[in-house]
Amino acid sequence: MGDKRISYRRTASPREPVAHGTGVSRASAADCGLLLIRLTIGLLMAAHGAQKLFGLFGGPGLTATGKGFEALGFRPGKVFAVIGGGSEFLGGLGLALGLLTPLAAAALIGVMINAMATVTGAHGLWDQDGGVEYSVCITVVALAIAAIGPGRLALDRFFPWGRGGWPEAVFALGLGGIGAAITLSL
Repeated sequence: MGDKRISYRRTASPREPVAHGTGVSRASAADCGLLLIRLTIGLLMAAHGAQKLFGLFGGPGLTATGKGFEALGFRPGKVFAVIGGGSEFLGGLGLALGLLTPLAAAALIGVMINAMATVTGAHGLWDQDGGVEYSVCITVVALAIAAIGPGRLALDRFFPWGRGGWPEAVFALGLGGIGAAITLSL
């Protein structure tokens, strides 16, 4: 029989210009996919934080959220409402924009760990029962984006941490875990 050779065609990496005579690099499907994930999770989390902080989108606002935090044992409740709502709001915006991505991921991871420890953990896994399903998903998405990097369609693309990697993932998980542990210990 004939010589069977497999030919592999190398495609441009996300950081290389695509040769179409323009020298302009194009966003890959992966970059667009990451943007879609970042925008969806980031903007939903920012809106969730805005419910707590500003009473937007049908949310309770800071005073009522503070009372809810006090009922969970966090005192002063309003301070913890600002910390929790601010972490969701700013972390969500950072994730959506791809700005300071490891720090934004850490903020979301920390607040979700707290939610699991104080509210949803006692109700099992499934969200329909009030369980941790939603919080686990947000945590994993934030951690994965820190590990993968936010993609080229992000403000972080110009910075070393914008490429993602193990250090960024460890930073996000570590800082989020430490922040959650400190908050839970107060």
